Amino acid sequence: MANDPLAPLRTPEQPGPGPLSASSLRALELSVGRRVDGLLAGDYRSAFAGVGSELWQVRPYQPGDDVRRMEWNVTARTGEPHVRVELAERVLVTWLVLDASASMSFGTGDRRKADVAEGVAIAVGYAATRRGNRLGTIAFGEEPVVERPRQGRRALLDTLHLLRELPPTGSGTLREALELADRVTKQRALLVVVSDFRGPIDWRPPLLRLAGRHAVLAVEVRDPREQELADVGELRLVDPETGRQLRVDTGNRRLRERFAAVAADERRALVSSLASAGVRHVALSTEGDWLRPLAGFLRRGRRTR
Repeated sequence: MANDPLAPLRTPEQPGPGPLSASSLRALELSVGRRVDGLLAGDYRSAFAGVGSELWQVRPYQPGDDVRRMEWNVTARTGEPHVRVELAERVLVTWLVLDASASMSFGTGDRRKADVAEGVAIAVGYAATRRGNRLGTIAFGEEPVVERPRQGRRALLDTLHLLRELPPTGSGTLREALELADRVTKQRALLVVVSDFRGPIDWRPPLLRLAGRHAVLAVEVRDPREQELADVGELRLVDPETGRQLRVDTGNRRLRERFAAVAADERRALVSSLASAGVRHVALSTEGDWLRPLAGFLRRGRRTR
């Protein structure tokens, strides 16, 4: 039996993002559709005044459409609700910048960080490709890979195929990925950066350039054991990107406290760097439900730029 691209076979080593049924994706689309449209269409029209007022077509109403775009003459003539589609709407682009480096293979909760990133790609891609809008992807692991923006379900399937062809390996950096994004994103767009943001904050210059031209959302994927050590005796810790090993005695209370303090300082520095760059940020965990906080984050009002 053919494998559903949106629900591939899973293994204990690669459990996937968890249940993402068609009904849950439709519910997410309804809850975040206006949010995505607001970021894309609103920012686009404010940057290019007048473009959005040119009528392109009239089409049947879809759940989540802005009722202010209702085309009443066509609705009355056909007996079916229709909305106006403006020219700007057909050139809206969302870019996913996805971390596929070795650190994303880590996971001590319900799934790996890579599995949460895959779920975010499905959820955001599903909402962002509504009504013919386009989705492009930049994945960075061993080497950055670019999928140019395409429309509809084909774009989402291309992104998921790319993720599964690029298991989390290598030491590709977020800085290199953002520099690549700065070169290839010519049209004003929404950039969704999905990463664990581990390592040095050397990606700030390209992020500042991108945030000056685009709406940028940072989706951080965390694992509980990256924030605090459990008391489980002696452990051998391995950096998946460098191979460096370290033996630690997690029974040492002072060591656990120092680890938690350093981890908290690192996360605070990340939050501060993103905020000062004008980038909105949400943190998702490998433990528990990651979809609810993502949907809640996307539902909140559009940031004034």
